[in-house]
Amino acid sequence: MTNQQLIFSPGKLLLSGEYAVLDGALALAVPTRAGQTLIHRKVDDGNCRIYWETRRENQDWLRCEIDYREWRIISTDLQPAANFILSVLRHLSGLVPAFFSSQADYYLQAHVEFQADYGLGSSSTLMANLAKWTGADPYGLNELCLGGSGYDVAVAMEQSALLYRNGRQREIQPLDFRPPFMDELLLLHLNRKQDSRDGITHYRSMQKSGTLIGEISDITAALVSCDDSEKFSALMLRHEDILSSFLKMPTVKEKYFADAPVFFKSLGAWGGDFVLTQKFRDWKNYFQERGFASVFGYDDIVCT
Repeated sequence: MTNQQLIFSPGKLLLSGEYAVLDGALALAVPTRAGQTLIHRKVDDGNCRIYWETRRENQDWLRCEIDYREWRIISTDLQPAANFILSVLRHLSGLVPAFFSSQADYYLQAHVEFQADYGLGSSSTLMANLAKWTGADPYGLNELCLGGSGYDVAVAMEQSALLYRNGRQREIQPLDFRPPFMDELLLLHLNRKQDSRDGITHYRSMQKSGTLIGEISDITAALVSCDDSEKFSALMLRHEDILSSFLKMPTVKEKYFADAPVFFKSLGAWGGDFVLTQKFRDWKNYFQERGFASVFGYDDIVCT
């Protein structure tokens, strides 16, 4: 592409506040090194076409051609994914009506750097990149297309660790979150992708707790100022216990790592994606023997 411009948004991990962030709990989220780049080019003497490509880990994944006068797919090699892109772009045009009002052609390439099953924010980084490109409200676009609390979009927009609260007025506080014991922390992928919508549905089905939001918010606030690994571990265990009791689901430690001498904290919807833990004696062999090969240092994944 000539005269192309690039927009980048990082992925995310939610260290505290999963589920409860939907109801106004204070949450702590961090950006990942990997993210998504949108490369865009406009040709003014075009035919009202959008030529869309998505590449995952440098491999072609989706191609489609869209007529944005009639909002229809002209051609594609992956119909379900193309339908989603069509829907997103149509919602985008509703938020910024003047943007797709010329005769121009748009050439768009989305480059997703992380694996699809990692749950690091393929959709939220897409929402953020499109909003940055067009000037649309990223949270409005996300609500129309996906729903959720919007914390992931906030990380993508701010490109920073942050405290997030979703209430009558959205609160976003970027911060420098680099605990002194970062070298002790590990991120472990559970070899499965958890659908966050299923998790949200389960959470919504539970009878609301009057104390849950306050307890989770207090833990989040304590994590931000925590400079001791033992206190950090205790806070993470407490967070898991509170949500386990509320959701009536076993913790990830109970399910997979009951004999490990350290904490395990789910990062997002329970049942898949990444968990946070810490190093212990012979931890490499421990995880390898149990079939968990995707184990990373904290700053291998998180942009610190």
